[in-house]
Amino acid sequence: MDWHQLKYFQTLANIENFTKASVELVLSQPALSRSISRLEEEIGVPLFERKSRGVILNKYGEIFLQHANRALSEIDAAKQEINDLINPLHGTISLAFIQTLGSSFVPELISAFQKEASGINFQLYQHATSKILSQLASTEIDIGFCSPQEPLENLSSIPIVKNELFLIVPVNHRLAGTDEIDLCEVANDPFVLFKPETAMHDVIERLCHEAGFHPKMAFEGFEERIVAGLVGAKFGVALIPFIPGLDKKKISLIRIRKPQSLRVIQMVWRTNGYMPPAVERFKTFVEKTIQSSEYEG
Repeated sequence: MDWHQLKYFQTLANIENFTKASVELVLSQPALSRSISRLEEEIGVPLFERKSRGVILNKYGEIFLQHANRALSEIDAAKQEINDLINPLHGTISLAFIQTLGSSFVPELISAFQKEASGINFQLYQHATSKILSQLASTEIDIGFCSPQEPLENLSSIPIVKNELFLIVPVNHRLAGTDEIDLCEVANDPFVLFKPETAMHDVIERLCHEAGFHPKMAFEGFEERIVAGLVGAKFGVALIPFIPGLDKKKISLIRIRKPQSLRVIQMVWRTNGYMPPAVERFKTFVEKTIQSSEYEG
């Protein structure tokens, strides 16, 4: 049993078709079939159930795939760790962040970091908090900038940005033009909320509960500008962080006196695996940057 056999098995298990798997592997179909047959002979049981249009794993194959995935992952990690020792000042960092950090915070942070680490590159993703946490758990990314609401197993975090949240209302709303209010003053208003898979949804529900009411949902949006647009179209009121360049012709921003309305964005990373030197260097850079200057949105 060798690395190639494990890789061929993993690919076929995922694609479930010999012809398509052989194309993916740049290998002839007979060669792939022989490799799988030898693997099954070595293990002593068939791993696949043949179907008219392909194959699927049987119960033995499902067990073997779990271990094969771990073995291949460990080999990849070892290769990466050795490569990092050879080239400690090079590498690629996979970083995911929520939408509001994309306009200035992340670009400015990366630009400052690359002035002292020009050989390190970034692979960037922009997602909601739930997706970022999923990417971290699956090792798809190295670091996430997002808003988890609860401590999570095998993840650690530090706060990097505090966003004040404002109430926004249509320009013809009874409170438009008011400097500040208590959130309970809009307890009976319909709310434009964020979708449940976003961290903002949980933040807003918690603030409303602290103010003594449950928000009445009129509509849901996925990101801040969509929510602001729905408020401007008079579908309800909303809570959002300040957005540079926000069109205020149709909405009015009001500061919230109580409860204190903040969204805390965290830098999140895994604690149960290998962290390449490039990622460790960037993490340390972010920590020092946050300590030396208060980043607030």
